[in-house]
Amino acid sequence: MSRTGGALARGLDNVRTGRFQRTLALATAVGAVVTAGEIYLEHDRAGFGNRMMWWPVVLGPIGAVAGVAGVCDERLARTLLPVASAAITANGVQGTYLHLRGIGQKPGGWRMARYNVEMGPPMFAPALMSMVGGMGLVAALLRREGSR
Repeated sequence: MSRTGGALARGLDNVRTGRFQRTLALATAVGAVVTAGEIYLEHDRAGFGNRMMWWPVVLGPIGAVAGVAGVCDERLARTLLPVASAAITANGVQGTYLHLRGIGQKPGGWRMARYNVEMGPPMFAPALMSMVGGMGLVAALLRREGSR
């Protein structure tokens, strides 16, 4: 079997046996910190012109705590992690809407899409926030190693 096939089989075995849940919860924690840091820098550059710009910055550390808690405790992986991850995902969807609206509100709006997409709020950046939340939701659904 090729190296790729072996890695894929090993990965599927990790999901099947429950070893992947903790890994994905930890990836959620790390992703939440990195994403919140990046969002803080970008929103600070924009002067936090809208109070809603603080939401993803606040939700990042909450997601990190929930992800680490999900690694350490199965019960928290089933309760705290999905709640925090759902909030992060919803905020990412909301951010996508607000960023698209922001591009449309720039002078020329969508008629000058090439310029405004480059110079306006990043169109796909909030999707990263939603992906981090989605990882946490998937981690909460996966079976845990040693559980039945």
